[in-house]
Amino acid sequence: MVTLELRAPLDGIILPLEQVPDPVFSQKMVGDGLSIDPLSQVLTAPCPGTISQLHHAGHAVTLTTGEGIEILMHIGLDTVTLKGEGFTPKVTLGQQVATGDALIAFEADFLATRAKSLLTLMIVTNGEAIAGMVQASGRVRGGQDPCLTLTLAEGAGAAAEIAGKRVTSDAILIPNPTGLHARPAAVLANLSKGFASKILLQRGDDQANAKSVTSIMGLEIALGDKVVLIAEGPDSQVAIDALAPELAAGLGDEGSRPAPAPATTEPDPAKAPAPRPLSDDPNLLLGVAASPGLGVGKVYQLRREEIQVPETGDTDPRKERRKLEDALDRGKNELEALQTELKAQSDAKKAAIFAAHQELLGDPDLIDIAESAIAKGKGAAFAWQRAYTTHAERLSRLKNEIMAGRAADLRDVGRRVLGILTGQPVEEPKIPAGSILIAEELTPSDTAQLNPAEVLGFATVSGGATSHVAILARALDIPAVAGIEPRALDLPNGSDVILDGGRGQLRIHPEPAEIDRILEAKARLAAKKAADLAAAFEPATTRDGHNVEVVANIGGIEDARKGMTLGAEGVGLLRSEFLYLDRSTAPTEDEQTQIYSDISAALNGHPLIIRTLDVGGDKPLAYLPMPREENPMLGIRGVRIGLDRPEILRTQVRAILRAGKTGKIRMMFPMIATLDEIRSVKGLVEEERAKLPDAGDVELGIMVEVPAAAVLARQFAREVSFFSIGTNDLTQYGLAMDRGHPKLGAKADAMNPAILRLIALTVEGADAEGKWVGVCGGMASDPQAVPILVGLGVKELSVSVPAIPAIKAAVRARAFAECQTLAQQALAQGTAAEVRALVQSDD
Repeated sequence: MVTLELRAPLDGIILPLEQVPDPVFSQKMVGDGLSIDPLSQVLTAPCPGTISQLHHAGHAVTLTTGEGIEILMHIGLDTVTLKGEGFTPKVTLGQQVATGDALIAFEADFLATRAKSLLTLMIVTNGEAIAGMVQASGRVRGGQDPCLTLTLAEGAGAAAEIAGKRVTSDAILIPNPTGLHARPAAVLANLSKGFASKILLQRGDDQANAKSVTSIMGLEIALGDKVVLIAEGPDSQVAIDALAPELAAGLGDEGSRPAPAPATTEPDPAKAPAPRPLSDDPNLLLGVAASPGLGVGKVYQLRREEIQVPETGDTDPRKERRKLEDALDRGKNELEALQTELKAQSDAKKAAIFAAHQELLGDPDLIDIAESAIAKGKGAAFAWQRAYTTHAERLSRLKNEIMAGRAADLRDVGRRVLGILTGQPVEEPKIPAGSILIAEELTPSDTAQLNPAEVLGFATVSGGATSHVAILARALDIPAVAGIEPRALDLPNGSDVILDGGRGQLRIHPEPAEIDRILEAKARLAAKKAADLAAAFEPATTRDGHNVEVVANIGGIEDARKGMTLGAEGVGLLRSEFLYLDRSTAPTEDEQTQIYSDISAALNGHPLIIRTLDVGGDKPLAYLPMPREENPMLGIRGVRIGLDRPEILRTQVRAILRAGKTGKIRMMFPMIATLDEIRSVKGLVEEERAKLPDAGDVELGIMVEVPAAAVLARQFAREVSFFSIGTNDLTQYGLAMDRGHPKLGAKADAMNPAILRLIALTVEGADAEGKWVGVCGGMASDPQAVPILVGLGVKELSVSVPAIPAIKAAVRARAFAECQTLAQQALAQGTAAEVRALVQSDD
């Protein structure tokens, strides 16, 4: 038997693969081998061979020995996201190396602060070529001590020809953010090895053996690359049918659905845990609040039949491509006409949504997939239907709720074109007046055409509070619930129901007395809304003369103008992210200065607080690449990005200082947790102020979103002029509950006494130093929370624009002394529910 001795590629401690904190490696999906916890910073060749693969990110290299053994060496975990930073390759592809030759140098300190782990892997990727493996243990010296001894299998490297049918998949767009790096490549190779057929992965003219991790990695396939799978052998069709969906779904990579395990077992249904009911009341269905309001009416189930299309079309693919092009052009024209009509109705928000639909019809990747299917003999309608449904399913699986919500937009525009292709346009249903609409999904087109006089509310099984459907519902003032329990689809048409959009609930089989009570409540709410609007310009002063500023949360100049028509006394939060999102480069200093000045001018002398760029975590920027973080909500986000990438923050600071000469402008920094952070930011501001001869007198403040800032409020108050409490983040950090979590989101209630106590601490610290506190989070727009916030000493409430009249009315409804008593009682409660009950009983 022939053996091959491999020396340690670097100094360090040997650990078995099973201890690597990554299932793809620990389960040996890439292959067998070992890992080393490194004590040196140069990866060396474990034996003589040829460099057969060198990853463009510089973190991985494959050496092929003269016997055909492929040895993958991979520095750290998830280091592909660093895109080469911290790595210096010392070899080139195809280079011959000797034992101990330097392969890659790396900066251990740099990687340690950015990578998931520094564990370095040495793996034999073509395990079929070896018959045995003996591993060393303990500490080893790079280039000197043996670490693996391999026994080669007889006939290693010999290839066998496999006869059978050749099958090619449809074109597949790679969804993996960092392409097919080691982890997804290993998953694909592992899955491919389960088939007897020869399987190739092809991009353009380049091909790779899909059963070889290193061969796949050698193609350096990136996000958005178009590839096909080719299988040839006895089970070629089965292989393509199994592998293509997994490749299209991301092979279990970050942000995609989990990949199949290397070995699976069928679960025992008898042992499966019973699903936890969403509601203990059989007559109450729960969902997510999408649009506030009460609706009392009868169920109307909206069901759309999927258009059935034949798989094949004309024998000439050119004719099918022409059909698709004509349908796309007609679809764009229809959307253009719809936008023009909506703009004429001064409905910019609706028009913007359908402008986005028009962009979707020009998506080259979507069209490429459809045309690829047409080239293989599919009809235009079938190819288009498969393309948009595949894309929509991929979007719906994304963790980012906003992006997942765009699946409905894609299905909407996809159906529009499919109707044109088949001559079966989607017919508008005749919805009876007084209906509560129930649907598995509503599209933006469906929602935009709803008549609020007929549709009193709707509930959908899919979707969320940030979808375009929810935005349209709020614009139409139609109560809506998203993510309702699926049993809502079983309700018979004509059933009496009560829909509460504010609480995300659907009550079925209500008693007549309850219906009467809700109708009376609706009438009272409508009367109150009209009264609040009539008094919108009156000051928010309590019955005993205590004044509170009510200002607006805005995302642009249109919001500012709207807020001024509803009685806003300024802007307490300008989310400056609107300038940075949906573009390929950061906004310039002059561009920002002009926009901030225009918004200030629209406020007619009222104050404007500009929050500096707040991205990272759940809000990435395309042109500001950042390494993947294990917990992005606790990572480089908010002001931390500004300090880490100061060039962007400095540009924004200069723009705000320049705009400060045009009005009463304040600057506020997000995600402040330590005194060092605010002192660093203040130093940066003063440096830029000193460079500007025309800098305005701009006050500085911080967002109180982190419990540490609330606890040390007095110390922070010595550094800045004001605080604004972001109750959404303060709640999720204070309760350790992700506010977007499907099971925990409802429990992340800012009325929890623990959060109220953090607010009280903030006010006490600010008062001690003569500074003021505002609240700009969602809690400020909650009428139930208003008297408690006022009673705790909050001086400013910054609320969503439509809520301004109601919040001002809520302040005027009580005496300050009553609010103080209520606040102290709230602090003594044990749960958020008890606090809310306290406010309700006090009404």
